[in-house]
Amino acid sequence: MSTNACWRISGWGLMLAALFLTGCGRAPSFDVLGSFFPAWLACLGLGLVLTVAARWLLVRLQIMIAVPVLTYPSLTALFSFALWLALFR
Repeated sequence: MSTNACWRISGWGLMLAALFLTGCGRAPSFDVLGSFFPAWLACLGLGLVLTVAARWLLVRLQIMIAVPVLTYPSLTALFSFALWLALFR
């Protein structure tokens, strides 16, 4: 492969990288005792807490879940995404 062809390929790679990375921005974070903490991690933790609370409520109301291995991770994702949208968007 000639040197000119290598520059042409890397030029295309650079243009594609610039195209795909234009929407990237700084991730939202907040200060916790002087250290920046990622917001998505807080939303995930609160989503887990809300999922545990929802499970407790379902057990208390004696509602049986057919496929808990799919239901509880889906509830965690739902709560996490909803918190992200409510708090950081």
